[in-house]
Amino acid sequence: MPEIKTLTVLGTGVLGSQIAYQAAFHGFAVTAYDLDDEALEKARARFAHLAGIYRAQKVAGVEEGQAEAALANLRLTADLGTAVANADLVIEAVPERIELKRDLYRKIADLAPAKTIFATNSSTLLPSDLKDFTGRPDHFLAIHYANNIWVQNIAEVMGTAETDPAVFDAVVDFARNSGLEPIEIKKEKAGYVLNSLLVPLLNAAAGLLLQGIASPETIDKTWRIATGAPSGPFQIYDVVGLGTAYNIAASSPDAGSQAFAKYLKDNYIDKGKLGISTGEGFYTY
Repeated sequence: MPEIKTLTVLGTGVLGSQIAYQAAFHGFAVTAYDLDDEALEKARARFAHLAGIYRAQKVAGVEEGQAEAALANLRLTADLGTAVANADLVIEAVPERIELKRDLYRKIADLAPAKTIFATNSSTLLPSDLKDFTGRPDHFLAIHYANNIWVQNIAEVMGTAETDPAVFDAVVDFARNSGLEPIEIKKEKAGYVLNSLLVPLLNAAAGLLLQGIASPETIDKTWRIATGAPSGPFQIYDVVGLGTAYNIAASSPDAGSQAFAKYLKDNYIDKGKLGISTGEGFYTY
């Protein structure tokens, strides 16, 4: 079974930065890649913020200096070749646009060593949608994280029919060694387990809003009180990020999803309101 000691995360957005920091916190040598120095400066700020959260919440029994030590395990670069040169595992966490992902895999297929395992963190695409562009379908699968992974600490691992079982097992071990609970998906399923349960809720909430049935606040309050859940669907949208919600809705042929994409663009995206990451979305933070 391959041994994973070094990790590269491609994309340092909200979830990409969490994936990188969580692994660094648990002792992995991590390289975080993004397009330019401006994006990397934002990543440094996210990592510093995460260190503060891990200290404050005493994540995984955090010891004195452990959160800061994680920062020392992180290297940042805007050079793609450098990013993947020594990686045992590369996790791709770029926006949910299939051609963007395919183009990225074409590039790293020629740059990464033959040993390197590739994994997509896509929430909506099947690994089979991408495997033929990796140059190594037997060393390719999906690993999907929930947001706020230091608390909602699952990692859904899903391969294709071509994924080497030893590679699958190695990624399961990596997830466990990163302080996560591996969720082994037995066959490909769009949405994995988590989003197969979550997305219908979010779509239903969007439909109620667009139909003028109730406000986001009322919909969220109803869900929280009636189910005991800590957050309602529009609070979840803000955590996930309205940019991600827009990309997913816009890529769907469903008329309701297209209508919601337009609603998000006109009322939030074009105004720079992307959720918690920008301080305002459906709610103000």
